[in-house]
Amino acid sequence: MLRHVIKILSIAGMCHCLPALAETATFVVEELAIGSTITLGGTVVPYKEVTLTAQMPGRVESIAGEEGEHFAKDTVLVKIDDAELLAKRRAAYAEMMNADAALRNAGVQYSRELWSPDSMSRASGFGLPNLFDQYFSKPAGDVLGQGDSQVERRAQLHNFGTQIEQARNALMRAQSQIEQIDTKIRDARSKAPFDGVILNKLAEVGDTVQPGMPLIKFADMKYLQVEVDIPARLVTGVKVGDKMPAKLDVSDTPIEVRVAQIFPMADPQRHTVKVKCDLPVGTRTGPGQYAQIEIKDMNATTQNLPVIPRSSLIWRGSLPGVYVRKEDKRELRLIRLGRDIDDKNVSVLSGLKPGDVIEVNPNPGATSGHLN
Repeated sequence: MLRHVIKILSIAGMCHCLPALAETATFVVEELAIGSTITLGGTVVPYKEVTLTAQMPGRVESIAGEEGEHFAKDTVLVKIDDAELLAKRRAAYAEMMNADAALRNAGVQYSRELWSPDSMSRASGFGLPNLFDQYFSKPAGDVLGQGDSQVERRAQLHNFGTQIEQARNALMRAQSQIEQIDTKIRDARSKAPFDGVILNKLAEVGDTVQPGMPLIKFADMKYLQVEVDIPARLVTGVKVGDKMPAKLDVSDTPIEVRVAQIFPMADPQRHTVKVKCDLPVGTRTGPGQYAQIEIKDMNATTQNLPVIPRSSLIWRGSLPGVYVRKEDKRELRLIRLGRDIDDKNVSVLSGLKPGDVIEVNPNPGATSGHLN
């Protein structure tokens, strides 16, 4: 008997220590002026995307990786065989060295003629014939009118000066050839213009390509955008920096995008204007996926619709509903949802009116009827 009394007292003490169930929070439905919107479909695109093309003919020697692999800026993504170009460069370099030697030799000859005309270095027999010409033959010729030693000297200097110019031009021509070949060698290597990911390989190792042929698609995947064509009549209500609700095909959760760019020209066939909107950084999606955005129709009148928290919704199959409080009763009421106001609130087209009191975060086991 004593054992039974102790057991009853223990159960009573446990019940006394349990906390009471918290009262379910309620929300008073209010109206909000909502403009008419139009839902438009768009496509997720990278912030930056380029197609690298071949700049010279040749055979593809190497490709850095496969689709989806990330590469840093200036990484060589595609390399075309440049063995022939390297051989031409060596030949052009040899021509440049020959031209440089000819230029230096012409300079030496010009300096010798300038400072030591008919020098003894060009004479034999201890320079005696040269001395005879300098002191007897040339002065006599000048007197008799058979020649002018000064004119001949200027002609000789001009000849050596011409040789210098020709050698200098040959050197510049060889240097120009080397620069042209170096440019082609750089064109044989397609580098990443920014940090990004290979989207699509359009060539394989061993392929023979011609200038202009696409090699690889490369994109910046850190930042993504939604590209959408908006009817021209709606563009007047859109400006850069505006935020608007959107949904992605991979998720039903609404997100907010920001207008980043409005193209200046409309499509003459479809009469639409291309608009790009920035997605939040880290959004789990990828290029090519479907997206929807809601555009305000500035020509339509606004509507006053009830707005409720999304946390108040309960679902009966595919039908949304809420628990409405009336005095001491709870009533399940099915409603028709409108568009999302933001990530926490949604508008209601029918089933509720301003002033109705609804439950927020209703208990999973709640049912209609009198409140306990």
